[in-house]
Amino acid sequence: MFKSKSVCVVAPAYNEETQIGNVIETMPEYVDKIVIVDDASPDKTVEVVKQYVKTSDRIVLIEHSKNQGVGGAIVSGYKWARDNLFDITAVMAGDGQMDPEDLPRILEPVADGVADYSKANRLFFGDAWNMIPHYRYLGNSFLSLATKIASGYWHIADSQSGYTAISLEALKRITLDDIYKNYGMPNDILIKLNQFDFPVRDIHTKPVYNVGEKSGIRLINVIPRISWLLFKGFWRRLFFKYVIKDFHPLVFFYSFSILLLTVSIPLTIRLFYIWGITGDIPDINTMTLIFTLISGFQMLFFGMWFDMDYNKRLGPDND
Repeated sequence: MFKSKSVCVVAPAYNEETQIGNVIETMPEYVDKIVIVDDASPDKTVEVVKQYVKTSDRIVLIEHSKNQGVGGAIVSGYKWARDNLFDITAVMAGDGQMDPEDLPRILEPVADGVADYSKANRLFFGDAWNMIPHYRYLGNSFLSLATKIASGYWHIADSQSGYTAISLEALKRITLDDIYKNYGMPNDILIKLNQFDFPVRDIHTKPVYNVGEKSGIRLINVIPRISWLLFKGFWRRLFFKYVIKDFHPLVFFYSFSILLLTVSIPLTIRLFYIWGITGDIPDINTMTLIFTLISGFQMLFFGMWFDMDYNKRLGPDND
């Protein structure tokens, strides 16, 4: 129990036979259940966990017969925690990259009732630039910016962090089977949480790397997939939250900004084509392009401002 709340920790694991034991052994005593979800590991992860199950009744092993991705593993753990009515469910990776000493600060906002979801933020910790591989820091920063826009949680960063805690109410409300099953899962769940106006908090934590973990993330593949996921999720969130639930004019600002900026593309191509062929800049084309660009960006920024203002109550300013 943590602050009189029952706590379950979900640990997704894939090929973590060398790491999972340390995760289990360093788990704080106030954690009531440790749910290890093996995502069809071909190594000895399951055998290692089964040895711990024999010695502790707080360890639960869920085995996937087919690899579902890290998001799929977390969802399986979420379902178990939801069905067993745990007040708070945290996620700690099976590779040992999440410091258990940070867990109380991750749990606290949810336990205190000021948030339904809290997550670690490694990007703002002291010397994070030198502690995190630079290509991952930059990729994470780009996706964090895109996730702010897509999710509506403008106060959060480090969108790829999987060190999280979620309330039972939130687990019951969102449709777990619809959550993205791969590395974009943390981004997707933020979008879904915002649709139901669940408060979210960022908790600054120290990055942990080079503890024997093996990353399966390849940014060149992950960033395009997550970007497309965010683009689709952004429009779904706007439609659900600002059209179906409660109408807000920011939908028009965003829609017209995309229309005008899209029209700017062929106008730009035409301008440079005529300039290159004739050496003259077409006046009407140029004036139209300037109008679409200025108007498009104005509407885009107004839409962002309205969205940011509407969602302030879901951030720390509402404490």
